[in-house]
Amino acid sequence: MDEKNTMEMPTLTLEPFADQPQAAAAQAAPVNEKKAEPVDMESTLSEAEKKMVADFSEKIDITNSNMVLQYGADAQKKLAGFSESALNNVRTKDLGEVGDMITDLIGELKGFNAEEEEKGIFGFFKKQTNKLEVLKTKYDKAEVNVEKIAHMLEDHQIQLFKDIALLDQMYEKNLVNFKELTMYILAGKQKLSKVRETDLAELVRKAEATGKAEDAQAANDLAALCDRFEKKLHDLELTRMVSVQMGPQIRLVQNNDTLMAEKIQTTLTSTLPLWKSQMVLALGLEHSNQAMKAQREVTDMTNELLRKNAETLKMGTINVARESERGIVDIETLQQTNNTLIETLDEVIQIQNEGRQKRREAEAQLGRIEGELKQKLLEINRG
Repeated sequence: MDEKNTMEMPTLTLEPFADQPQAAAAQAAPVNEKKAEPVDMESTLSEAEKKMVADFSEKIDITNSNMVLQYGADAQKKLAGFSESALNNVRTKDLGEVGDMITDLIGELKGFNAEEEEKGIFGFFKKQTNKLEVLKTKYDKAEVNVEKIAHMLEDHQIQLFKDIALLDQMYEKNLVNFKELTMYILAGKQKLSKVRETDLAELVRKAEATGKAEDAQAANDLAALCDRFEKKLHDLELTRMVSVQMGPQIRLVQNNDTLMAEKIQTTLTSTLPLWKSQMVLALGLEHSNQAMKAQREVTDMTNELLRKNAETLKMGTINVARESERGIVDIETLQQTNNTLIETLDEVIQIQNEGRQKRREAEAQLGRIEGELKQKLLEINRG
């Protein structure tokens, strides 16, 4: 049988502070939990354990004050040790710190905003900076804090795993201790019942029969010893109840450790990888955005060039077509030239007419001058 699956055997001893070999006993049967009903302690024992209780009961000497004083002390001492270990386990663990670390981690992840931009006039001037570099810088800063917290969480998780294993050992030891207390109590009750029914009853009958004071005192002494031993058994029952409560308490602490370890595991295996995946997507998206912006600029420039070239081609083609359809001399030029020529001819004719008219007038004037001259000469010759 695997040692890990073998429960430690309960032991009973009347000399709790002396080294005693362990008594042979069968594996302890699990305690049957019942609600709102008294538990029959004997029903929790196996047949071998019941025989062990009966055999041990015969060894108990109620009249031995030292034995009564130390009865079950070994089991009580073990319980005190378990309680101290459980207390130390709770003291040395600060689950609140782990919770704060996880809270800080979530805050760090939420505080990272890949889309955050500066507002106002400063944001206007910063829009021209390289957003990808800003994004990488913010990621690097957040990653340092995240990795630091993650390493601390891993250390806490390792400690929690150790505590869980230790609590398993404590739980198994507490089961054995609980079984030992049960067996001490049952053996003591069997012995107490037997002494009261036989030895004490016989002393009472003897005292009543003899009427002697010493016989009555002997009966009273034994009754007092029985009462003292009964109180001892009651103390053991109280201790046993503490042991009963110790099991669920150990499991509660262990369950808290397990839940916290699982939460840390989820954080390390799910939250952080998902955050890093989102960062990869954010950086990749920014690469795509930059490529898209560059492509948009190229497209816009190409369209602008095409528009300008088309406009230039249009103007050039229209001008060429217009020039190709023009004659060597424009009709407007010919019309203007013809008009100018006609005006010139008209002016020449007018000038010629005026000159002709002036010549006629000059001829007539010359004729008169010549007549006047002839007349004057005739007058002179007559005189």
